[in-house]
Amino acid sequence: MALPTPRAAAPPVDQYSKPRAKLLTSEIEKPSLDDRAYRVIQLPNKLEALLVHDAETDKASAAMDVYTGSYSDRDDMLGMAHAVEHLLLMGTKKYPKENDYMQYLNANSGWANAYTASTSTNFYFEVAAAPDIKSPTLEDSDNSTPDQLEQSPLYGSLDRFAQFFIAPLFDPSTLDRELRAVDSENKNNLQSDSRRLLQVGKSLSNPDHHYCRFSTGNLETLRDNPKERGIDVREEFMKFHEREYSANRMKLVVLGRESLDVLESWVVDMFWAVPNKDLPPTKWDHVPLLTEKELLTQVFMKPVMDNHNLDISFPFLAEDELYESHPSTYLSHLIGHEGPGSVLAFLKDKGWADNLFAGACPVCPGSAFFTINVGLTEDGLEHYKEVVKIIFQYIALVKETPPQEWIVDELKSMAEVFFRFSEKTGASDFTSGISATMQTPVPREWLLSGSYLIRKFDPEQILRAMGYLRPDNFRISISSQKFPGDWDQKEKWYGTEYKYEKVPQEFLAEIKHAAENKESLEGLYLPCENEFIPTDLGVTKATVDKPAKAPKLIRNDDLARVWWKKDDTFWVPKANVYITLRNPLAHSTPSNAVKTVLYCSLVNDLLALSTYDATLAGLSYNLYSNTVGMTLSLSGFNDKMPVLLEKLLVAMRDLDVKSSRFKVVKDQLLKGYQNWELLEPYYQVKEVMRLLTRERHWTANDCLVELRSLEAEDVKTFFPELLRQMHFELFVHGNISKADVLKMTSLLISTTDPRPLRPGQFEYRRGLVLPENANFVYPQTLVDPQNLNNCTAYFVHVGDSSDRMLWTQTLLLQQMTDEAVFSQLRTKEQLGYTVFSGTQTSPTRVGYRILVQGERSTEFMESRIEEFLRGFNDVLKAMSEEEFEGHKRSLVNKQLEKHKNLGEESQWLWGQIDSEYYDFDQVELDVAQVKLLTKSNLLDFYSRYIFPSAPLRSKLSVHLLAKKKSTTTPDPPPDPPEPPTTTVAETPASLTSPNSTTKKLSRTSFISLFQRYTKTLPSTLLAFSRHLLVVLRIIKPHVAKAAPVTEAVNEEDRKVVKEVEVIKDVQRFKAGLPISLGITPVMELEEFLDVGEQGEVEASGS
Repeated sequence: MALPTPRAAAPPVDQYSKPRAKLLTSEIEKPSLDDRAYRVIQLPNKLEALLVHDAETDKASAAMDVYTGSYSDRDDMLGMAHAVEHLLLMGTKKYPKENDYMQYLNANSGWANAYTASTSTNFYFEVAAAPDIKSPTLEDSDNSTPDQLEQSPLYGSLDRFAQFFIAPLFDPSTLDRELRAVDSENKNNLQSDSRRLLQVGKSLSNPDHHYCRFSTGNLETLRDNPKERGIDVREEFMKFHEREYSANRMKLVVLGRESLDVLESWVVDMFWAVPNKDLPPTKWDHVPLLTEKELLTQVFMKPVMDNHNLDISFPFLAEDELYESHPSTYLSHLIGHEGPGSVLAFLKDKGWADNLFAGACPVCPGSAFFTINVGLTEDGLEHYKEVVKIIFQYIALVKETPPQEWIVDELKSMAEVFFRFSEKTGASDFTSGISATMQTPVPREWLLSGSYLIRKFDPEQILRAMGYLRPDNFRISISSQKFPGDWDQKEKWYGTEYKYEKVPQEFLAEIKHAAENKESLEGLYLPCENEFIPTDLGVTKATVDKPAKAPKLIRNDDLARVWWKKDDTFWVPKANVYITLRNPLAHSTPSNAVKTVLYCSLVNDLLALSTYDATLAGLSYNLYSNTVGMTLSLSGFNDKMPVLLEKLLVAMRDLDVKSSRFKVVKDQLLKGYQNWELLEPYYQVKEVMRLLTRERHWTANDCLVELRSLEAEDVKTFFPELLRQMHFELFVHGNISKADVLKMTSLLISTTDPRPLRPGQFEYRRGLVLPENANFVYPQTLVDPQNLNNCTAYFVHVGDSSDRMLWTQTLLLQQMTDEAVFSQLRTKEQLGYTVFSGTQTSPTRVGYRILVQGERSTEFMESRIEEFLRGFNDVLKAMSEEEFEGHKRSLVNKQLEKHKNLGEESQWLWGQIDSEYYDFDQVELDVAQVKLLTKSNLLDFYSRYIFPSAPLRSKLSVHLLAKKKSTTTPDPPPDPPEPPTTTVAETPASLTSPNSTTKKLSRTSFISLFQRYTKTLPSTLLAFSRHLLVVLRIIKPHVAKAAPVTEAVNEEDRKVVKEVEVIKDVQRFKAGLPISLGITPVMELEEFLDVGEQGEVEASGS
């Protein structure tokens, strides 16, 4: 019986007998290096589309932004828009299989996602681009055969994508599962402070504005309560789609290698049938976010994390139509400035603040806030009223000074530079972002530049914007675990404790007095001109046959190893610099590790004031600790980069550790270590895995214990020792010459003046090796008392990561199981919202892992993971050669994906240097190895390393256990055993549900079922006897009919799986594991040495 479809049917075919699109523009303002072609069209049904031809892209993408979101939810079914976003993807009339879309994308190196916002829902995907062949013209495409069209994965993806907006099924068999997925997503976010605190603010806003609503939805709002009222929820979701989804509300972006004509023909053919209901746009400019009742209030909230934050929110003008002047940018630049004279500099000098953000926060079309958020210190929390008054005094200072054209000119200049030299981003990042921009009134010629450029100085609009920052138009929010302590209310959806009241009259009077700036504070003043704005934006462009794969080694001695690669691909006036400052002292003990972190933080803190202008001018830097010492990184426009580097090095050498700033930085770090245990479990499990698989790893708790006893004097005496002996490894990539790189190296060495490390001081990175047939479990109870989610990380050790055969086989397994794991364990079995799989690496080892986070018990999660792995063995056996080759092709496409910008290439090259493998040919060598893999290879690999009873399988799982037990998601009971109807040699039926009884059982599935079932046997002898008879009846047919086993996995099924060994003592566990060999470079370093004209090595360094 066919499933009923929503009533929003496609228009009759003859409504647009020969649909043609209307050209809106093909003149798109774009960056100077942008080689793409653009065209904006409108279909007869008023759907608007931006088409993008990129001949060089290796990923195609499309995104659809629909102008409806959570603000369109029914009052009594909150979360409807979000639920429809989920349900829309579960099959269509043309493609009824629920995971057809995701399977198709996965088979073509692709993936997809979606999100629901207040007034829009955004769907997007990316997939392998068409083969590198000449794109046909529009006339050619009309005569193309289906086989020719299917050469492009974009065609098949786009056809499936279009059907979500034409004829979705809202398949009733998927309804409950997807509602549970929405509920699981909500529960996943229950301990997220950003959501918790935002929802308190929303709940206390104007009840007539839909901003006040709960938008995610859960089972209570979307299923249980509606059912109690007799509502057919599926029918309501279909009505929502019919009521809110209309072609005139949809903005589509399609990017591919195909010509614009071909893309246009595809879009017209596939999307013309999307129904158009001529729905009007919805704006909220007539409804205030805060009324007189909500204004001049203060709300004190208790967060999960130990942080102190002050937030001042002003209802603000909507800038939807002000895309030429962006008046809020002027205010955010001044109020959010971090240089001398700024609010933040003043507060940091008093020891009251760590950070400050100021800027406009659009809520929806017609509504916005201007928000000033301050990260407070302990002292700042005590003086929060003074902090508020200082902010209002600075606002008064800004208002007293007429809008300054030179400030706007400076902002315009930098915006133009940023846009001119902006580089490509990920395909789906681009399409998703631009489709959302298309919902704004920005002219279509400015779709790419509208959010970047300030086109005019408009003092009237700046003054108008200033007028909203008044002492009678704000709300204060303070979040802290310690203050005030007498929270007396609890927010409905997230359970956040809070206290809500009017701002006391005395405090309000003080604020108004400060806003009049009658007593100006010395130390507050407007910023000066920015000396870091780049003036030399020239690019030294050389003729190259093809880009170099590897950097050159231009110096290699006992003090420094220097790598350099002149940009030969992107030709932008930018550079990226990475410097490892190696010293084994930095990480030798937990105390030293913490002192190194403190030192880096103090340097960054000191420089924040003097280098803020550099960050505004497109330069960024960071100094951070690592396991071998420290890393200093710089990136941005190369013109003033040497000046910034010198500032950084002098600050590192001459750091004056002041007790006042040390206290602030130490408090920040204390909170960071304490808050680590409150992160989502799947974040924590990464660190636990590192602890168990690395020879030496200091935990957050190790560091916390040491930090508590450290004082400023400890860092003062420590960091000179850290700098006294060093080895530097530099990598410079971009628009910088070899001579300039060597000058930077000399500056580094002369400024720090270290002695070289001795050979024995170089640490060798190693990993711990799990023994064969290991079956370890490490359980750990989570600290957060309110967290509902358990987490199981299931890791199977494979071998040495430098073994290219094992490495590529693991990658291919990841490719094959990626969609299958998600579909089975998350979508069908609903084990949790967070489910993923793939490779896991340590410095020298590689393995395969599956991670699940949800409310089910960790034991149950692990049992389902193992059942999946058993079942996938049969999937792999039954896989056709065509499908197997398709997975190889998809993996090859992913491996060959080009770097999209200078930063991506720099990070990849630095990864090879930092790993010490120097495997710059890795992509090509991996691809060559993948192409040689056969199905037989992978079956052998799977049967040796992955299959749960494989002879060489080494398994380690981490079970993170929630303190708070779920009351809504109990584990299903064990599957009741039934006599199998097949012999051992027959293929088992797919195990699609943890509750289903599988009538066809392989020997492996039977053994698993038997082991699970016997664990639940009753204790009484009579009951035991009855159960034993059932078990014997199951065994008998197998014993009688079993044929000699010849296949590898079935042979190993005869072996008894090693009993689970619970890790109770981590140090004893690690002491019993062998240590891997150290890292060996893939190529000798001499292979990369740059040779001078006379044949002499220019890397001698002395």
